[in-house]
Amino acid sequence: MIIIADGGSTKTNWCLVTEEGKKVYFNTEGYNPYFSSTAYIVHSLMETLPTDLEKGEITEVNYYGAGCSTDDMRNIVAEAMKAVFTNAKVYVGHDLLAAARALLGTSEGFAAILGTGTNTCLYNGREVTHNIDSGAYILGDEGSGCYIGKKLLVDYLRGYMPEPVRKLFWETYKLTPDDVNEQVYTQPRANRFCASFSKFVYDNPVHIEYSRNIVRTSFEDFFRNLVTHYPNYQKYTFNCIGSVGYNFRNVLEEVVTENGMIVGNIIRSPIDNLVKYHLELAPSQL
Repeated sequence: MIIIADGGSTKTNWCLVTEEGKKVYFNTEGYNPYFSSTAYIVHSLMETLPTDLEKGEITEVNYYGAGCSTDDMRNIVAEAMKAVFTNAKVYVGHDLLAAARALLGTSEGFAAILGTGTNTCLYNGREVTHNIDSGAYILGDEGSGCYIGKKLLVDYLRGYMPEPVRKLFWETYKLTPDDVNEQVYTQPRANRFCASFSKFVYDNPVHIEYSRNIVRTSFEDFFRNLVTHYPNYQKYTFNCIGSVGYNFRNVLEEVVTENGMIVGNIIRSPIDNLVKYHLELAPSQL
């Protein structure tokens, strides 16, 4: 039996493929090795994996994760996988490679992630060939849920929110400015905290124009600071994975078109296409 997993900073989507070809899907929290140690990942998996999963019978694990961009970071996750799935061969790759393989299969092109964080690349049908660093959630991640959430929180702290939005925000979260600063600057996983407010932007019923402007500005920053810096970017279709790109795709498609690209695939999660890639399009990496 083999496992294929796509891990973001917030959630990991897993698919178990049995020897009979049956697919079993389940979720755990996300594991970014910049924020999660090997010990933490092992503990979390032991607590949250399905209780009927026969870990010792897994022969292969293909795990793609946020933050798994260097050998050191991949090793943090790989050691956790080996500790949990003791009889499996383990491959750990970057979630950007998962996005490219899910969106483009074995064709070359442009692929992006717009979820809790942001990432972009050019892909040759096998591997990522060009990647502009997103800067992560403190320095960059334009267009991401975290970036959108930070814009909302800054408006809240500075008193720039329209009054109906501010009133609804308070009624929803009961957060004081001091609460916000404590969560961002003293608590772990500030990126998840900030990204959680993108849901408020999506759901906000009291001032649609305000919410739409936050999202549009975030996507415009995403294009200006990342996408347009790829050589000949307009020759590619725009392909994107992630809940933020998917949920706000009406605004995203406008910005894509305004920047001279053709909209390609915009999907919420790569897991189904990633499973297809491993089972049908490409041989095992192990």
